[in-house]
Amino acid sequence: MRPAIITVAITGSLPRKSDNPAVPITPSEQIESTHEAFEAGASLVHIHVRNPDETSSSNPDLFQAVQEGVVRHCPGMIIQFSTGGRGRDATARGSSLFLKPDMASLSTGSVNFPSIVYENDASLVTTLASSMRNYGIAPEIEIFDLSHLHGARRLIDEGLMKDHPHIQFVLGIKNAMPAEEHLLDILLAEKERILPHATWNAAGIGRFQLPVMNWALSRGADGVRTGMEDNIRITQHQLASSNAELVRMAREALANHGRYPASPSEARKILHLQQTV
Repeated sequence: MRPAIITVAITGSLPRKSDNPAVPITPSEQIESTHEAFEAGASLVHIHVRNPDETSSSNPDLFQAVQEGVVRHCPGMIIQFSTGGRGRDATARGSSLFLKPDMASLSTGSVNFPSIVYENDASLVTTLASSMRNYGIAPEIEIFDLSHLHGARRLIDEGLMKDHPHIQFVLGIKNAMPAEEHLLDILLAEKERILPHATWNAAGIGRFQLPVMNWALSRGADGVRTGMEDNIRITQHQLASSNAELVRMAREALANHGRYPASPSEARKILHLQQTV
């Protein structure tokens, strides 16, 4: 049996308490939710922070509060900050990188979302990648389109990123890459051609969360992603009670494919990250 990393994306930018009361908004809620998910088998947490009115925030104090709580309550768990642009000023998207999380998300190109253009111009991508390199932060490259793989290749060629980044394919966002199994094969083939040393996982949005997870595992993915950022339900008519419940579903999917949840130490080894003491 091989380990697989379970990433839990606890909050995101969009879900509100009105959508699901279990969505963690405040730092204390996010720390508690992450701890529950950690206990359920997650070894990597993807963090967004929110203002009191639940809108997206880039406030470093909020990122720091969540980071410190996760370090305290979830020994060794990989901490990944979002530099995503939904609802955040572009100039502030990297403002918390000085806190030196283990990882940070990085989108290498723009894409249409249902209500906005998720804009990642070349200069912003270079600035974020440079900051991550300077602070020793490993990037997770968010792939919303085939061209974004080539954006990652360019960063490697320019010396802004090591040649073994972690790749996440995102499927199921309206107007972007549909959640269709044959498209994952196309993306994977191109990844193997131009980024042969990259580790990878895939995220399915909404009702596609579990199908995409199974497609990824059947193709030997290094991990899977779950959590309320992407999906607030366990069935069409039943809301998830917590991020931990979604992690337990991911754990079942791993078992069905002969895999087990990577420990924090195993996850760090897979992703070429420094081990904690």
